[in-house]
Amino acid sequence: MRPDSPPPDPETETVQMKAGGLQRWEIPSWNLVVLEGPQRGSTFPCPLGPSLIGSAASSPIHLQDPTVSRVHAEVVVHPHGVSLRDCESTNGTYVEEVRVRDADVMEGHRIRVGSSILRLHRAEDVQVTELSRSEQFGEMVGRSPALRAVFSILERVAPTDATILLQGETGTGKDLAAQAIHENSARAAGPYIAVDCGAIAESLFESELFGHVKGAFSGAVSDRPGVFEEAHGGTLFLDEIGELPLGLQRKLLRVLESREVRRVGSNRSRRVDIRLIAATNRSLSAGVNAGHFREDLFFRLAVVTVELPPLRQRRGDIPMLARHLLERLTNQPPVLPPTVVSTLMSRGWPGNVRELRNFLERGLSLGWSVGPSPAVSKALPTGLDEFVPTHLPLKEARIAWMEQFDEIYLDVLLRKTDGNVSAAAREAGVGRRFIQRTMKRIGRTRSPGST
Repeated sequence: MRPDSPPPDPETETVQMKAGGLQRWEIPSWNLVVLEGPQRGSTFPCPLGPSLIGSAASSPIHLQDPTVSRVHAEVVVHPHGVSLRDCESTNGTYVEEVRVRDADVMEGHRIRVGSSILRLHRAEDVQVTELSRSEQFGEMVGRSPALRAVFSILERVAPTDATILLQGETGTGKDLAAQAIHENSARAAGPYIAVDCGAIAESLFESELFGHVKGAFSGAVSDRPGVFEEAHGGTLFLDEIGELPLGLQRKLLRVLESREVRRVGSNRSRRVDIRLIAATNRSLSAGVNAGHFREDLFFRLAVVTVELPPLRQRRGDIPMLARHLLERLTNQPPVLPPTVVSTLMSRGWPGNVRELRNFLERGLSLGWSVGPSPAVSKALPTGLDEFVPTHLPLKEARIAWMEQFDEIYLDVLLRKTDGNVSAAAREAGVGRRFIQRTMKRIGRTRSPGST
């Protein structure tokens, strides 16, 4: 292996060594054994993905302990081990007497929840997880076992009408997963309505979801259907469901149970036939304990829970994913030199796939990336190093660089359009007022080339 080559991805090697040509993935089996507490001696298996620990009867790891919160903690089995997350429980979650919020746990560690103490134990057998034969599901691509295991689940649940809760960090592709589920369902010919719950004013939530009739409130000049009615016969995707106000959660639960909606100001209910997919990058279980999210709605949404892995847990997918994204951005087959691949593999990508896409798009705009063939690849522009704040640590330099980007981009764009703000706005795909506000923010009162 070359010295500057990225390190091999252990996850990919696991597929080659253990799964080979088989569409199965073997990972260690883990159990939680109760050492102290009302259920001393009990053993709870921990399957791949998240499992809730709590006193609620519906919790997979159900502890009949009055000092344990109903949704107390979450143990997550992933390709590289086991993680433990506290769900803002009343009495806290401890690993070896240290209170934790989110921690990796090792075999033999003692975990205390309430007055119960559990020990993480690695079993002798292995878990066998089915892998999809495909390396793509909709616009999601990857050959890592972690993602192909997700594809396998989505392929099986897509044809059904089961409610799905997509969990994962920001930028992991929950919106792409929801779109692909719809496209692979029996409802594909019906409407697909996506709603970002984090972008709706609280006063408009009820009208947005359920609609209103004329005169229901000030400004309601005509009847308007809500997104449930718009999605009739198709799929409704509620992104960032954790932002839904508590008062509306009861109404949403009633709609999911009855499949009927009543517009604001109306006394007549309407039947709706929808398939619901919800997504969140927040812990809904923590919201349950904090009183911000209804427990009954949480378990109603989590009929099928799918955890999308972050990019750092499937690093072997980065080159393939980068080529896929570049092809979408350029509409031509991309070529990634080894040096570019090495750079991509060395980054942490806390923003996951979204951050990777933005990085590549920025590279294309500034000439950092590669073109359709090595012969036409662009070198770094002369003088670019003058703008790089190498006197700062990496994290601070990145922030400083991004603060300069708007000014550089705007300057180049206004020169390209001979100082025409409206033309620059059209080129950038933004409003004219945005260009003007940006000019004001960076202190540019006159555009280059203007007189």
